[in-house]
Amino acid sequence: MEFIDNIIILVSKYWNLFLIGTGYTLLLSIITVFFGSILGSVLALLKNNKFLPVRFLVSAYVEIVRGTPILLQLYIFTFIIPLAFPVFKPSTFVCILIALILNSAAYVSEVIRSGIEAVDKGQTEAARSLGLNKNQTLFKIVLPQAVRYILPALGNEFIMMIKETSLASTFFVGDLMTQYQTVTGATFLVIEPLTIIGIIYFVLTFSLSKGVAVLERRMKAGER
Repeated sequence: MEFIDNIIILVSKYWNLFLIGTGYTLLLSIITVFFGSILGSVLALLKNNKFLPVRFLVSAYVEIVRGTPILLQLYIFTFIIPLAFPVFKPSTFVCILIALILNSAAYVSEVIRSGIEAVDKGQTEAARSLGLNKNQTLFKIVLPQAVRYILPALGNEFIMMIKETSLASTFFVGDLMTQYQTVTGATFLVIEPLTIIGIIYFVLTFSLSKGVAVLERRMKAGER
């Protein structure tokens, strides 16, 4: 079949572009989830702050980010950050990365908050009755138990981010969809490059989803 022949030709000729695209996609996703998790943890803790204005600002940030399209956020940060920091002139890649991190942080904060709330309230009450203060209870008792709820959800966030980085191709940052546009422009083929990119995305997300499922089973087994 001509379709299969074209795919084989594309893979043999442009395998380096597909490999580079996969690397950029994974790099964007890993950095985003890593720093998004750190910032999300801070936001989750601030959301429980007793100071009302802090709670309001954090809640407003989370709701705004979760309530607007990620593509809109990418456009805003790509145009605003260079204007805000004209001396440093951050690259488009850096602007996209910042936007993705801030987006991921909003979702991760809710993941962490839900994980903390999933821990039995009796654990907190027992810790406080033993003389532990609020911070000691949170970091020594609650968070270690919340990890089993948080880690699988973070794995799913990583999978989602791999797919969402495809929107970064709008700004030609080297990810998989950017390479698709490059190959299509060079060969005038559309379906075949899309098929290859789709297979790569599927392999990445399917492998990671299976890994997350194994992690969940092991953590549940550890509870028994």
